[in-house]
Amino acid sequence: MKNNIDNIDKRKEFSSKELSYKNSGVNIDKATEAINLFKNKVSSTFNKNVLNDLASYAGLFQIDTGNYINPVLVSSTDGVGTKLLLAKQIGDFSTIGQDLVAMCVNDILCAGAKPLFFLDYLACGKLIPSKIKEIVESIAQGCKIADIALIGGETAEMPGVYKKDDIDLAGFAVGIIDKEKIINKNSVKRGDIVCALSSSGPHSNGYSLIRKIIAVNNLDLNKDYEITKDSLSLGKILLTPTKIYVKALEELINSGKIKGLAHITGGGFYENINRVIPQNCNVQINRKSWKVPEIFKFLQKKGNVDEKEMYRVFNMGIGMVIILDKKDFDFAGKVLNKRGENLLEIGIITEGNGKVEII
Repeated sequence: MKNNIDNIDKRKEFSSKELSYKNSGVNIDKATEAINLFKNKVSSTFNKNVLNDLASYAGLFQIDTGNYINPVLVSSTDGVGTKLLLAKQIGDFSTIGQDLVAMCVNDILCAGAKPLFFLDYLACGKLIPSKIKEIVESIAQGCKIADIALIGGETAEMPGVYKKDDIDLAGFAVGIIDKEKIINKNSVKRGDIVCALSSSGPHSNGYSLIRKIIAVNNLDLNKDYEITKDSLSLGKILLTPTKIYVKALEELINSGKIKGLAHITGGGFYENINRVIPQNCNVQINRKSWKVPEIFKFLQKKGNVDEKEMYRVFNMGIGMVIILDKKDFDFAGKVLNKRGENLLEIGIITEGNGKVEII
């Protein structure tokens, strides 16, 4: 009988306790603090087309329709995958926002479009203002590199859905292009050349395999394995942010010379390049036409990964593939060289059935 009385007393004590959003796990004050910490960085990405501030319920962006005859909006959404887990493990979120922006705006480029604005969604188990500030400021930095406005976002603290130190990111970008200027893969033909711009590393793909390789080999993320000549730790190399190609490709895209653009992300060479060629063509890639960065060789050796699997999962040092008419190679090379990029010729378009071959 005494136990039942004790249980009743405990229920009474619990029910008499004043409940609030804060003691249920969500701290509104911390969310406000976080916004105050990063709002200036976000506002620094605004341009004359942004018609609202961060207090608005929605982002307002005025399109310069006078610059377009038949404007088409182009959208993309993505995340950074399990690269976030490495950032959390190392305790460095200072570049992960650039990854988020890059994964969206680089995809928009593949249509030949100009990215206009960006929004982010950040979810966590416990909101720590300093961490949110670091992430959102890195998103803002990515937007500045891409020359686009960060016009809105959402930070959600959701205990129960996420563990205390869990965090997730998603990004959303919108661009614009004239309908008649959309890059059309049907213009690709036999004899066209496959060119490329280098990546900065694994970018934001293949990190589940990378993390498995690290775990199986008990690798230390803080150790320098002499992968590069710069004495960088493994973790620092793996957190190198995804390259943003917006400014590099702007002039070449506007020239109308590009027949196909492929952002090398998840699925590597095999599942990205075939998306920008017609079904009656194949792509032949010469694997000896560029130097594969040492980080990929390191991962392949440590993980005993099959070579085909490497090209199916990772970008292997190639971030963006560009298909051109052979006569336009010199022109494209000069244009990109002005933007600090070296154009590589890595393959050719042949007759076929829509496949990518690496020889």
